[in-house]
Amino acid sequence: DVVRLHTVLEDSMQANDIGPLVTTDWLAEHLDEENVKVLDGSFYLPAEQRDAQAEFAAAHIPGARFFDIDRISDRSSALPHMFPDEATFGAAVGAMGIGNDDMVVCYDGGKKTGAGRVWWMFRAFGHARVAILDGGMNKWRSEGRAIESVSQPAGEKTYVARFDPTMVRSRAQVLEIIDKGDRQILDARSAGRFSGREAEPRAGMRSGHMPGAFNLPYTELLSTDGTLRPRNELEAAFATAGVDLKRPIVTSCGSGVSATVLLLALHVLGHTDLSLYDGSWSEWGGRDDTPIVT
Repeated sequence: DVVRLHTVLEDSMQANDIGPLVTTDWLAEHLDEENVKVLDGSFYLPAEQRDAQAEFAAAHIPGARFFDIDRISDRSSALPHMFPDEATFGAAVGAMGIGNDDMVVCYDGGKKTGAGRVWWMFRAFGHARVAILDGGMNKWRSEGRAIESVSQPAGEKTYVARFDPTMVRSRAQVLEIIDKGDRQILDARSAGRFSGREAEPRAGMRSGHMPGAFNLPYTELLSTDGTLRPRNELEAAFATAGVDLKRPIVTSCGSGVSATVLLLALHVLGHTDLSLYDGSWSEWGGRDDTPIVT
């Protein structure tokens, strides 16, 4: 029923009354509810020498599905895991048994980067009822909570995705932003990579940063247990980086993944005019016609 699906979609786009983060206690309490769907969005760079899918197969939160950001992407692009179109995203999500009215909880086995990417993708495709498990798999396991290694078949659903283009920026748009200065660009990479003192982990990348960009390594927003730092500490971190929380912000990183941790923290602080540069440094540093500062 097309009318019903669009009604559900409109409902899902309403404000998420739970917020962008849920605790391990919350998930444990709601895990068996039919409309709560859990996704493992773990993603690791080759240098980390971790296999996200193998780790998921060995142990995951009961009922979780693996969300592969490399597979659910624009496969025609030479850049890594770029945003897919609405049909691709909707088909992949529906195949995992997720509907527009479900509450989606994302987690990963690292530092919120993969979970953040999945969270932002759902939001950009019109799904407001999505949150990140604070502390992720590491905190879940450290508390002795249930895990499983077998995945049951998902009952496929029809999922209607509606992309919001204001939440994702292209290279051309970032060039225009640099020219106009109407938005702040905030880079989540390490200080060494941002300054150009450290080489990029991907071969063939130039080092440095975009003109006028600010730098706030995403790791500075996380506590030692992988949870997001308290609100006052987040505010202090952005202030130290020189960011004006009253002005629009575009975040960037190596390939549009860790930049979502900045988006998460900004969202927690109530910032609403936010977007992600999807190509990030994989695109910017991989070209010879983009301006770079060292």
